[in-house]
Amino acid sequence: MTAEQKISPYIIKAEPRPERYARGWYVIGNSASVTTTPRMLGVFGTKLVAYRGRDDGTVHILDGYCPHMGGDLSKGEVCGDSVVCPFHLWSWGADGVCDGIPYANKIPAKAIIKSWPVLEKNGLVLVWQDPENRPPIPEQEPEAIADWYSGEWTDWEMRAIPIQSQGRELVDNMADMAHFGPIHYSTVKSFRNTMEGHKFVQYMVGGHQILTEGDDNLLTSVATYEGPAYMTTTMTGSMDGHPMKVHLLVSHIPVDMENFIINFGVMMKKDPSLSPEQNQAMLDDYTEKNIESFHQDVAIWNNKCIIDNPLMCDGDGPIHMVRKWYSQFMTDVADIREDQVRRREHVTVEGPSVEEVLAAQGH
Repeated sequence: MTAEQKISPYIIKAEPRPERYARGWYVIGNSASVTTTPRMLGVFGTKLVAYRGRDDGTVHILDGYCPHMGGDLSKGEVCGDSVVCPFHLWSWGADGVCDGIPYANKIPAKAIIKSWPVLEKNGLVLVWQDPENRPPIPEQEPEAIADWYSGEWTDWEMRAIPIQSQGRELVDNMADMAHFGPIHYSTVKSFRNTMEGHKFVQYMVGGHQILTEGDDNLLTSVATYEGPAYMTTTMTGSMDGHPMKVHLLVSHIPVDMENFIINFGVMMKKDPSLSPEQNQAMLDDYTEKNIESFHQDVAIWNNKCIIDNPLMCDGDGPIHMVRKWYSQFMTDVADIREDQVRRREHVTVEGPSVEEVLAAQGH
C-alpha cells in the first residue's frame, strides 16, 4: 500500500452528555429490602429515602433531604406512613407533604418534597424516573411474572453490583452477539433480536462451559427489556443432571452519569424431588456461577471507553438497532420518532429456535 492509499486511522467519538437519566422503571431491590427502617438510595445524581409505611404496609420513596435545614431523612424513623427527620423532627407524609412540625403553630405552604412513583410487583420494588416529571406510562408497567406468584418457584436471590460506566453500555449486550464467547464462555447456535415500542428482546440458543454439560445440552435464553432498565431473562438447561429453569433479573439504576448499580437476581423453579435445603443449595450454586460469568462483563465495563461510533463488522449483532430503541427513553415524549419504536427484527445467527429446542427438551 502506497502512502497515497493509506487509510486514515479510525477516530473514536464520544459526545459530552448533559445530566439526564432515561425515563422508565428502575428496580431498587426485592420486597424484603425495604422495611419500616428508612433506607438511603444514592441514585439519579441525588439522594432518596425509601421506607415501608407502618400503617399501610406500602413502599414510599421521597427526596432524601429535609428542605428545612438539610437533614438526612434516611437517618430518621417511620411514624405511621410518614418519615420523620432526625434533625428537628419535621414529619413528611407519603405524598411528600409535611404533616407535622412539633414546635410550629402553622406548617409552611411550601413544605412539600417530591414523592416518587413506586411499583411493587413480582417480588420487586421499582421507582419511576422521568426527566420531564411526567407520571408513569401505564402501558410500560412491567408484566407480571406468573411463576413468582405460583409458589412453585424460589424467591429472588439478589446481589447489587457497582459498575463504573453508563447504563447504555449494559443495554448494548442485548445485541452484542460476539461477546458471548470470550466473556460468557458460550457457544451461540442461534441469535436474533426484536424491538417494538418499549420492549427489546434477545432470543439465543447455545452451550455454556459453566451452566450446561455436554455439546447436546443446549441452553435457551429469552431476555426482555421492558423499558430502559428492567430486563428479565428466562433460561432453560440442566445442572448436575437436574433439569433447570430459571428467571434472571438484570436491572441497572444510575448512581450518577458515570456510575450505576446492577440489581442482579435469580429465581429458580423448585425441584419437587428435592428438599427445601437442596433447592436452596441449587439456587445458591447457580447464582454464584452466573455472577462469576457476569463479573467478566464488569471487568470490561469498568475499563472500556464510551464510544458513540462503534466500528462494526458483518458478524456483530445489531448494536445500532438497540441504541436507536434505547434513545426513545432519553427523548422527550412529544419528540419520540416512529423509527425509535417501530417493530424490527434482526437475525445474527440462524439456527435452531428457542421454541424448537424447548419442544425437543420436553419443556
